[in-house]
Amino acid sequence: MTDLNGLKIAILVTDGFEQVELTEPRKALDDAGAETFIVSPKDKQVRGWKFTEWGDQLPVDIPLDGAKPDQFDALLLPGGVINPDELRIDQQAVAFVKAFFDAGKPVASICHGPWTLIEAGAAGGRRLTSWPSLKTDLKNAGADWVDEEAVVDGVLVTSRKPDDIPAFNREFIKVLSTGGSSRQAATE
Repeated sequence: MTDLNGLKIAILVTDGFEQVELTEPRKALDDAGAETFIVSPKDKQVRGWKFTEWGDQLPVDIPLDGAKPDQFDALLLPGGVINPDELRIDQQAVAFVKAFFDAGKPVASICHGPWTLIEAGAAGGRRLTSWPSLKTDLKNAGADWVDEEAVVDGVLVTSRKPDDIPAFNREFIKVLSTGGSSRQAATE
């Protein structure tokens, strides 16, 4: 297993995140030695979504208004429909995401998570994937959208859906362990 000891990963969510898209990557990151922190515009708890119904409530580790991007080495953006739709209209959340790209830090985004990338101005010129319904949004933002289970473009890792989580985790951990210097598709 890759050793990510000492790395601090922010997980930016609000209510309605697809629960498995937070819990499974978080487990993989924690198992690899990273420290993960739920960051949210909400200050106490966030509630997940389990495919077709509300899921569990998870504690917020750091309220967004107290989080600084320079506290973290990387960012995870779980999907779900409600979560990224709310985050992309929250100026503080968009600025938080943009700061990771401005600093060249690794970012991983799955499912509908790339909506927030569009708002942060980080999708243009990148090769990435997402839930299929975001294809046109991402192309309109200047991205090269592809239908692959996991795509790595520099320090950005994207995946389409919960079924892709094993590949998503593998590629994000690889980017974190190599400093994000590779540029490749996970399906190569």
